[in-house]
Amino acid sequence: MYRYDEFDHAFVDARVSEFSDQVARRLSGEITEDAFKPLRLMNGVYLQLHAYMLRIAIPYGTLSSKQMRMLAHIARTYDKGYGHFTTRQNIQFNWPALSDIPAVLRDLASVEMHAIQTSGNCIRNVTADHFAGAAADEVADPRPYAEILRQWSSVHPEFSFLPRKFKIAVTGAERDRAAIQVHDIGLHLKKNAAGELGFAVYVGGGQGRTPMIAKKIRDFLPEKDLLSYTTAVMRVYNLHGRRDNKYKARIKILVHETGTEELTRQIEAEFAHLVDTELKLPDTDIRAIERYFAPPVLVERPDGEAILKQAQLDSRGFAEWLKQNVVTHRHPDYAAVTISLKGVGEIPGDATDVQMDAVADIAERYGFDELRVSHEQNLILPHVARADLKAVYDALVETGLATANSNLISDIIACPGLDFCALANARSIPVAQDISRRFASLERQREIGELKLKISGCINACGHHHVGHIGILGVEKKGAELYQITLGGSGDEHTSIGEIVGRGFAPEEVTDAVETVVETYLGLRSSPSERFIDAYRRVGAAPFKEALYGTTDAKAA
Repeated sequence: MYRYDEFDHAFVDARVSEFSDQVARRLSGEITEDAFKPLRLMNGVYLQLHAYMLRIAIPYGTLSSKQMRMLAHIARTYDKGYGHFTTRQNIQFNWPALSDIPAVLRDLASVEMHAIQTSGNCIRNVTADHFAGAAADEVADPRPYAEILRQWSSVHPEFSFLPRKFKIAVTGAERDRAAIQVHDIGLHLKKNAAGELGFAVYVGGGQGRTPMIAKKIRDFLPEKDLLSYTTAVMRVYNLHGRRDNKYKARIKILVHETGTEELTRQIEAEFAHLVDTELKLPDTDIRAIERYFAPPVLVERPDGEAILKQAQLDSRGFAEWLKQNVVTHRHPDYAAVTISLKGVGEIPGDATDVQMDAVADIAERYGFDELRVSHEQNLILPHVARADLKAVYDALVETGLATANSNLISDIIACPGLDFCALANARSIPVAQDISRRFASLERQREIGELKLKISGCINACGHHHVGHIGILGVEKKGAELYQITLGGSGDEHTSIGEIVGRGFAPEEVTDAVETVVETYLGLRSSPSERFIDAYRRVGAAPFKEALYGTTDAKAA
């Protein structure tokens, strides 16, 4: 994984010193909250309902054990003993005192971490496939390119004050596990007929109050042109993006209002001026960054299958976990493991300091000292010998992290909602917890099969409800919380935006409504292997509306 160079260390240390002085002036009353706001946002500090919140960057979701232990230390020392992993592969701490945040940032800097550009109208944390470098279906590891984009975009003078926040995601496999088509720029790393690496480029995706699927504007961009072309996109957006209305300021609106063909023409024209400039990436520089992400030396462990066979006979729990939370690795003697942060009745994405320390220990002992954060709010061990999987499982059981529900209905994505967020209209966490308890039976979850359920507490869609197979959006109506249900969304290579099926439900009705949707699906699927999303696309919304409302014409509210 990437290690800071001399510039990185100096840059982050200088920012910590600068922000420490700004915090001191705010605490002394020398500057007002209004004046402090843009300064704190540049350093990942939000003012939520009850306290300040600090969002820490985890570039492309990759962490070392040492860094995870530091996050545990911060949770224990400066917060209430836990952190919340987010859909941008970051972590948030909800209760730090403002006076402590400079100390937090100094601690982070000591392990090559920071909170820069995790908020504000700038290029945010670049995200990637959480199985990058390990996935059997991968063309190439996308993280070196994400790192190149991170270095290029950090406090970029031209793009630090954009019309609105800007998000980039990169994937290196045909199976899109980074949701690139709902990002401002999505990059699909691929090879052309000559075997050369490059990118399919998507522009203008996003969720929020106006969800849109990105448009492909380049089928193949050579890797050397990554920064030149990204700069061209950013310049066109920075010039023409709306600054008079924040609800129409994202690049997706520019694409929609200008038209894909015309916007592509403008981007290509700008790119023509940049293609042979200093932004062209030398092959030596790409390969140098690539070396930081060289996979660990994976020695052959042919004893793995015999060990696994016996372990499954000895432990039903392990057999279930192995089937649900372990995926194929590019090396036959290894596997990638999902550590679910979605135990029954728990808050999706939360991990305690004790759990973070335990996961760091497991990664150090069994996972080549590497961890990932997924955009689905789970943790990943990307490289585990199959012979060690039972030992990993036993260690996870001890710390309450062995829930075998990856990609099942209780593997819920949820934003913090009205329990924390000043923008939220409704609570997300209690709804997620109630649904999780209702579907606690692993046997029942397995019968249902793959089902992505996602919850947002407001239209900003931080819970990605638009691309949930079942999405739940909390809204406020006449002073009360109400929950709309959307069906048919997906954030993979076949991205779709869910359809609102009808009027909203009161908090106490939501779980029953989800159960009705699930039972309707089970009754109409063509076979036990037909996934919810496939069945929905085959039959449409009508049978679900009928089951929920007694009519196929339920008016949304």
